[in-house]
Amino acid sequence: MTASGRRAPVRLRMACTWLSLLAAVPVLAMSFFRAVGLEWPVLVVQLLAFTPWLAVPAALALFLSFPAGRGWLRLLAAALLACQLFWLFPVDAARPSPPAAAAPAVSAAGQQQATVDLNVISINSQFGRADAAAIVRLVKDRRIAVLAIQEHTQALQDRLADEDLAAALPYRISRPTDDGAGSAVYSSRPIEPVGVLPDTPFLMPTVRLVTGGGAGGPRAVLEVTSVHTLPPVDARVGQWRSDLEAVSRLADRPGHRLLMGDFNATYDHMEFRRLLRAGEGRLVDVGAASGSRLLPTWPMDGQPLPGIAIDHLVTSPGVGSTGYGVERIPGTDHAAVVATLAVPAA
Repeated sequence: MTASGRRAPVRLRMACTWLSLLAAVPVLAMSFFRAVGLEWPVLVVQLLAFTPWLAVPAALALFLSFPAGRGWLRLLAAALLACQLFWLFPVDAARPSPPAAAAPAVSAAGQQQATVDLNVISINSQFGRADAAAIVRLVKDRRIAVLAIQEHTQALQDRLADEDLAAALPYRISRPTDDGAGSAVYSSRPIEPVGVLPDTPFLMPTVRLVTGGGAGGPRAVLEVTSVHTLPPVDARVGQWRSDLEAVSRLADRPGHRLLMGDFNATYDHMEFRRLLRAGEGRLVDVGAASGSRLLPTWPMDGQPLPGIAIDHLVTSPGVGSTGYGVERIPGTDHAAVVATLAVPAA
């Protein structure tokens, strides 16, 4: 073999070594931030939202480590990829309590404990620009019983009325604004206001509805909060944390609960996981519980960013869920999140 022939494999190994390191080092840094539960600066918080995509450079680093011929690099890359896969499919995601996860269930007294099914949907309308006709069509096609809208405006409310949303959801508690703080909850059954979370820039109302009970059937009570936290940008990251903490305090209230909306946080944020641990029993992120947490909800408007899940349906542990999914709505950069809940009868 000539000298030049011997140099080619050496150069290949060196090139693969450096390329593997180039892919592995950022993954290593972000894995440290993901693993250590601290209140990181705003840039780290923003980057952590894209943690699921770290599996791509981690896999590339492992692939390049084989022609590099360096055992330590192969071990590092394999450990990083294993770490990413562990976070992609979290084993610590809470699941609904068994009695509510399947209906009918059997109570401690030996009687059947029924549940009431409820189709729900949440959508951030991006300053009211969402296509009203698409929203109403989705509500009717999916037989939605509760619709929560964030960034609700009077213009969107008028367009929804023109599309005859009231035919499917005749009850409404609404506070539209023009600055992104507005909110609305529409329902097929009567709803009553419970209150609005204090000290939050965006309106986050809680309503109570009673569903079921027809023809002597089971009757269920559910408190619904339309969630919209401030995004973690610049100095507002502190308010973002305060908003998530305010939402978490709702878990201390008695009864069955649904928190639905734009949390501006992913499962990879320590602050969101801390919210899920609030209350006596762990709250359930319906997307994570269904194995669908990787379905992106933002951005949906063509921004050159990887998709992430920042819109969530979160329930108290006694509320079961099926049929979780996301739906594209023209006009907004958020996807709608949809699921069927099984609320234990009162």
